[in-house]
Amino acid sequence: MSEGKVVCVTGASGYIASWLVKQLLQLGYTVKATVRDPNDPKKTVLHFFKASLLEEGSFDSAIDACDGVFHTASPVPLFSNVSKADVVDPALKGTLNVLRSCAKVPSIRRVILTSSIAEVLFNGKPLTPDVTVDETWFSDPEFCEKSKLGICLGKP
Repeated sequence: MSEGKVVCVTGASGYIASWLVKQLLQLGYTVKATVRDPNDPKKTVLHFFKASLLEEGSFDSAIDACDGVFHTASPVPLFSNVSKADVVDPALKGTLNVLRSCAKVPSIRRVILTSSIAEVLFNGKPLTPDVTVDETWFSDPEFCEKSKLGICLGKP
């Protein structure tokens, strides 16, 4: 069923995306993957396309002729003293850029957007083996700001 289907995975060197790429390849999909630096030999196991969330049109060649897109790329500022504008604005602009590229390709049947693990990782509660991380375990913006965790400031 997936043989001959082409999909694009943005942010393909990320943790979730790399597992997604592996599974898609095992299912017989052809995968087009975007990364910030396609010349990095650690990230070129697949055919990579250079793309930047903040550069409109940079996803066009990766998305061209695809049947679907998994948009997993997102800015990940790990440093402290990060503002919401450093996280939310590039994530929003990047998602819009990916969607604009998708809109140009008539073969795109589905676009799947994912969030970041930062959405459910930082809330100040102990993460014990009995905890189920789900929609009740969202990151707490106040905890993130107090702890200066830039990675999770995107939570409204």
